[in-house]
Amino acid sequence: MGVLSDKTAIITGAGTGLGKAIARAMANDGAAVVLAGRRKDKIDAVAGGIVRNGGTAEAVVADVSQEAQVQALVKQAIELHGKIDILVNNAAVLETGGVIDTTLESWNYQLANNLTGAFLLTREVLPHMRSQRYGRIINITSGLAVNGAGGFAAYGVSKAGLEALTRTVAEEESHSQILASMFDPGTIKTEMHATGTDPDLVAPDIVQLAALARPGITGQLIHFGDTI
Repeated sequence: MGVLSDKTAIITGAGTGLGKAIARAMANDGAAVVLAGRRKDKIDAVAGGIVRNGGTAEAVVADVSQEAQVQALVKQAIELHGKIDILVNNAAVLETGGVIDTTLESWNYQLANNLTGAFLLTREVLPHMRSQRYGRIINITSGLAVNGAGGFAAYGVSKAGLEALTRTVAEEESHSQILASMFDPGTIKTEMHATGTDPDLVAPDIVQLAALARPGITGQLIHFGDTI
């Protein structure tokens, strides 16, 4: 029996990188995982690998910036499993550019995927988590949210907004059994970064966050390697 046995998790951006590693780690610890992503071939491959290893996984094509697709994703997860215990908002896009160089199109694209998507998912899962008086929401953030850096105007702002959203949810759900946390994995090896920490080394920390009992960490920023 894993620490997430009998739990259902939605993981966004689950086709590659950290999202893929989180999905596999949670499935290995007993969770039924719903993998969301825009590229069907990627999420199908991850889900197939989990199932072949004896886990429970479904792949759902969804663009988290689109309200109707987010609603359909949550509806499908409920129809499949009857509940949603864990939400990992991992989906993100990155286009470099300073303030002067960033087009409105690029700005809106990054905020829609990195911040609005997390808001939409959180808004849709909260009623289900409230009704079952249990929920764990983990938002994947970045040091750029606090430190900033030239050339990452929209991305840094989107992650700063994500951290504010996390703290807001933690406060609003302070009397429930719902915990909301931010997790900064540092620089990891993904499609956006050619070098960094192997995502499979980072994912167990996120499993630990998802498995926390109440009372537990909420509204706080956790870095990879921190004691949880």
